[in-house]
Amino acid sequence: MQLKRNALPARHELKYFINPAELEALRQRLRGALTMDEHCVGGRPYVIRSLYFDDIEDSAFYDKQAGVMHRDKYRIRIYNMSDKAIFLERKRKLGDLIQKSSVQITRRLCDQLVSGNPGGLQKSQSPLLQDVFVQMRTRLLRPKVIVDYVREAYLHPVEDVRITFDMQLRSGLSSVDLFNRHLPTVCPHDRNVEILEVKFNNYLPGYIAGLLHGVEAERSAVSKYVLCRRYEPLG
Repeated sequence: MQLKRNALPARHELKYFINPAELEALRQRLRGALTMDEHCVGGRPYVIRSLYFDDIEDSAFYDKQAGVMHRDKYRIRIYNMSDKAIFLERKRKLGDLIQKSSVQITRRLCDQLVSGNPGGLQKSQSPLLQDVFVQMRTRLLRPKVIVDYVREAYLHPVEDVRITFDMQLRSGLSSVDLFNRHLPTVCPHDRNVEILEVKFNNYLPGYIAGLLHGVEAERSAVSKYVLCRRYEPLG
């Protein structure tokens, strides 16, 4: 098993709803000033699919709704519907900061976790896999919803700035068929909007703030996970 991106520092993460016209205007600014993510081959966006997990009490869902300042969210993530690179991730909310831990896993282990079986993870050298074992055994952590979107990402080395457009958000509803390219999905948005995210370490450099100045976007604590579970009859 290959370990990768194991522990990243806590970062700021600002989220916005943005309409398509404003997105296109900002895209033109960013393309002339920043570097695109290496996954944007030929300047094209790429597809992200995540399978989110939650416990028996749906704590990640309800804690987000309640604005709990310290919480964890678990997911398996793939790119362009491929099983060549599969990541198990924990996204941790620490007050105003976000910390992400990630480990690359095999297709076999992925299928095992999706089936609800954490057997053997307690022997792993990865703290994240050990944590998932505990969560699945004690909190009955299980897969809940598939979240699809298309990402376009721009980078700047100062403060490790990352600006992303997450577009065409879709919910896989009750399915956990992670590698099904033909999975029926629905859009959870009520409006014609996309999601803009701005991430950085300690401060947003003035140069970047200038690129974002004047952009009409609605600041939000948007959660793709919560949005994509909106059709479920949660208690």
